Amino acid sequence: MNMKKILFLSTVVALLSGCAGSGNGELIGTTDRPVWNPTDPYGMVFIPQGSFLMGPSDQDVPFANVSTNQRVSVGAFYMDKTEITNNEYRQFERWVVDSMIRFNLKIFETKKVNGVDHIVLSKFKATYSEYATFEGNENDFDFVEIDEDDDTTFYKYDNNPTEVTKFLPKIDWNGGFDKDEWKNKYDQLFIKTYVDGKPIKEEDNFIYRYEVLNVRVLSKANKINEEAIDLMDESTYREKFVVEKAVKMYPSTLDYQSDYAYANNETDATFNYEHEAHDDYPLVGVTWEQATAFCHWRTHIMNSYLRSHNEPILPNFRLPTETEWEYAARGNLSQSPYPWGGPYTRNMRGCFLANFKPLRGNYTADGGLKAIKVKSYNPNNYGLYDMAGNVAEWTSTVYDETSGSYSHDMNSDNSYVSENSDANVLKRKVTRGGSWKDIAYFVQTSTRTYEYDDVSTSYIGFRCVMDFLGRDKNDFQN
Repeated sequence: MNMKKILFLSTVVALLSGCAGSGNGELIGTTDRPVWNPTDPYGMVFIPQGSFLMGPSDQDVPFANVSTNQRVSVGAFYMDKTEITNNEYRQFERWVVDSMIRFNLKIFETKKVNGVDHIVLSKFKATYSEYATFEGNENDFDFVEIDEDDDTTFYKYDNNPTEVTKFLPKIDWNGGFDKDEWKNKYDQLFIKTYVDGKPIKEEDNFIYRYEVLNVRVLSKANKINEEAIDLMDESTYREKFVVEKAVKMYPSTLDYQSDYAYANNETDATFNYEHEAHDDYPLVGVTWEQATAFCHWRTHIMNSYLRSHNEPILPNFRLPTETEWEYAARGNLSQSPYPWGGPYTRNMRGCFLANFKPLRGNYTADGGLKAIKVKSYNPNNYGLYDMAGNVAEWTSTVYDETSGSYSHDMNSDNSYVSENSDANVLKRKVTRGGSWKDIAYFVQTSTRTYEYDDVSTSYIGFRCVMDFLGRDKNDFQN
């Protein structure tokens, strides 16, 4: 071996050693990792890990026999202080509107290459993309194939789109637009008609499209035959384990009237979601599917921001499991039937402690005829508001009367994403907490009931949770 080759190899070895970080020969781990300092997501509170006796804490008044006592343990997580409000959900609505209009107006990111503006294509397949809510005929646009190995290559539209793979242009969220053109496009996409000057929205056109990896199905298949998955091509992998969703996300604004036919609720039916007076009221009129879509979108906007600032991403926002919900609602009061303690629904001064249906139907005795503003009553020991009454809340758990007999005692859950072809019994999702229309039994922490996941009502809302990365906050304090 000549001297030039020796010098060359020595240089390569030195470079590789420098990149790896020798640590003076000691095992010290990599040193280029960012420091992780967990902070509470805005509007959420930290729920520490713990164990509790899940199930009835009081008499089973209707003798329903759908809940049994079981000792379960729960990992730490974050939970929204309140139910998602109308104004918070409106941010989701406006993002969907903004993405659809920008896509239709072709407001895309561009990059100059050799002095020419080229449209930047996202590395996400057409129709389902985190960059755009795509609605319409994809033949209206021309696509080209992206070179997956060249991140510096940018493409413009081509008159001869490839037949191999199609990708969407990347929306320019900061790009300007003509206000009149924007207004015309909004009316075209989202307005059915105007009645006495008031717009009537085409609610079915507010569509949020996304895709998720079915981790449970994937892990089961991986345990059966890991090698088969490793050898699987992309299209087969996506077909088996990727679930594509297109959710009509606009809330039903007519539920107050349709839920109670022989009652005058027209004002609530037309003003509850849209009007500024109800901005801080809990959102209702959403199905389980819409609540799940909101969680996905909330994850997307959070992690997109973190990636743009080179910060570690966070776990997904999601609906709480039934177990997490009950554990959080109890507020570390293990045998209490209500979030504030128990067993009474009034305090020492005789004031009701939640918004429900007391005194055999005197709705206003607790201060609210129907749903009222969030945070109108005191929080429980974890800082969570309205875990009893006001509006009931969706969980991620499938309703099964016998689930207590087979659920695991660690982070117990029974989740299933139903298909349209499934029997109705598989579409039942657990709701918890009771609402403004329910008697005291239904606002107890352990009472179980359900609604079908494709049904919206005037008394069911939701709040989000997020897994805590680690055991406890104290582990990260210096």
